[in-house]
Amino acid sequence: MLVKHGVISALTRSTSHSPSSSSSTVLRRQQFLVRTLCASKTHLPKLIRAMSSTSEADAESVLRTVTPSLDPKRHKGQAGKIAVIGGCREYTGAPYFAAISALKIGADLSHVFCTKDAAPVIKSYSPELIVHPVLEESYTISQFSEDEKRKVQDKVIGEVDKWMERFDCLVIGPGLGRDPFLLECVSKIMLLAKKSNVPFVVDGDGLFLVTNSIDLVKSYPLAVLTPNVNEYKCLVQKVLNCEVDEEKAEDQLRSLAKQIGGVTILRKGKSDLISDGEIVKSVSIYGSPRRCGGQGDILSGGVAVFLSWAQQLKSDPESPSESPAILGCMAASGLLRKAASLAFTKHKRSTLTSDIIECLGKRYGILSC
Repeated sequence: MLVKHGVISALTRSTSHSPSSSSSTVLRRQQFLVRTLCASKTHLPKLIRAMSSTSEADAESVLRTVTPSLDPKRHKGQAGKIAVIGGCREYTGAPYFAAISALKIGADLSHVFCTKDAAPVIKSYSPELIVHPVLEESYTISQFSEDEKRKVQDKVIGEVDKWMERFDCLVIGPGLGRDPFLLECVSKIMLLAKKSNVPFVVDGDGLFLVTNSIDLVKSYPLAVLTPNVNEYKCLVQKVLNCEVDEEKAEDQLRSLAKQIGGVTILRKGKSDLISDGEIVKSVSIYGSPRRCGGQGDILSGGVAVFLSWAQQLKSDPESPSESPAILGCMAASGLLRKAASLAFTKHKRSTLTSDIIECLGKRYGILSC
């Protein structure tokens, strides 16, 4: 391959004549260096890409391609209707972060389906969110008979079902908690979403549910999993029956996604790795050294929005070849990293998730035009 690209031939030409003096030797070495650098500029990027199983995503380009222009002819809802399934009495911040991030990025409507205890708190954070206090936890029905519990579950599913066809994407898991009855209800909501062909992003405690019930997402191409380090470790152990191998991170991620039937996985880390079992993309844009909680919730809300926008491009013959799920992950990862960098520049060590959210629309002018 090096011969084909001219590197070896340049080396041969530079050393085929015997030096008559030390000065001529230096001159020929300089000429060789120039020729090598010229060849490298032209061919090495292609060579490196050919030798690597992972390609660095041009997240900014994807972001520009996927983001729709603001058109006065559009009506409310056409830029995205997102629903977050999560929020219990212990955790109210995560669903808020995911839902408000979706709005800040550009979705028209953002819903939160949570427990009755969580609803007033989440409502108080922002009047922009549509909050549905329909989920139930075990302690609220502890005195009920099994038949009464089934009726409660059916009511919960029914409340979500009547909204399902309106949504472009769900975010399942932020602030969900691990209450058994609540998780059982959410598992049925996931089945309902699959039946309606509604994409969903699984994060937080939703990943706990999926790890223990892989069939909930298996072979569903519109499912996106966004595990952090520990959540990814649990997935690898459960599905591949081995430990995380950092030396073969890309191959292992591809195998994991393929084993789950082609779902898209965004493995969060120093570089975000994204795979649907066929390709692997990396987003390595520098973000922020500040790792405050809640950034994953921004990401999940962002993936939902960009995935729904990418879905709208499928009919365009000039649309990118990657799946809407892959495109959504690349765009959301790139935007979050840029916004985190901007927030850190201003706030340094005191940077909070709310500061990053405020920077989502500032980092790229394309989100405001």
